[in-house]
Amino acid sequence: MLRALAVDDERPSLEELLYLLHADPRIGSAEGAGDATEALRRLNRALESGPGGAAAIDVVFLDIQMPGLDGLDLARLLTGFAQPPLVVFVTAHEDFAVQAFDLKAVDYVLKPVRKERLAEAIRRAAELTGSSPRIPVHEPDPDHIPVELGGVTRFVAVDDITHVEAQGDYARLHTDRGSHLVRIPLSTLEERWRLRGFVRIHRRHLVALRHVGELRLDAGTVSVLVGDEELQVSRRHARELRDLLMRRP
Repeated sequence: MLRALAVDDERPSLEELLYLLHADPRIGSAEGAGDATEALRRLNRALESGPGGAAAIDVVFLDIQMPGLDGLDLARLLTGFAQPPLVVFVTAHEDFAVQAFDLKAVDYVLKPVRKERLAEAIRRAAELTGSSPRIPVHEPDPDHIPVELGGVTRFVAVDDITHVEAQGDYARLHTDRGSHLVRIPLSTLEERWRLRGFVRIHRRHLVALRHVGELRLDAGTVSVLVGDEELQVSRRHARELRDLLMRRP
């Protein structure tokens, strides 16, 4: 059973989060803190108690934008603990996902928090602490990928994705209608979508061959035009890409 600490300076959001945490059978206890200072006092007691102590905390569900120390600052302080608790960021802002990954966050949940989405974050934390057996899940739909936007899960068609940009352990999916950040490494998408016509052109970019409009050569450099965006092709990938484009139906 996980021992959780929820941190949010907005009282209604904190109460809602605590309600959802208490409703999950994998959560043994859940406490709240209204700011990072209060959370640090509680976490220091957990540190003194030790991992198996009565005051221990296994996972912190942490808002980002708070007065004084924000959630990212608090997460950085936790990295200095000998045995830091796991961190799940719970925020209304998508823009901090890359920094969250750099701080080894377990998950990044967008507000308004949905019960199903929070349950997935709890599952990840429980598996990392050994508090829960793995639960079988259904195979993902190969034609769509789920993305979150403002607490709503949307299913983006893989065929609509023009290219993918690496951002740490996240990937930004680009379509004609905008972009979406997902917590999947570029290497995983490269393997998953190879047979769907996606090709690595650079350590940071994966492109869908069907959406490549032009291959450009200029003073020894190679680039491709995908929609209105020009993407650099690394030297090691240039020949393979050219061959694939020439054979493209």
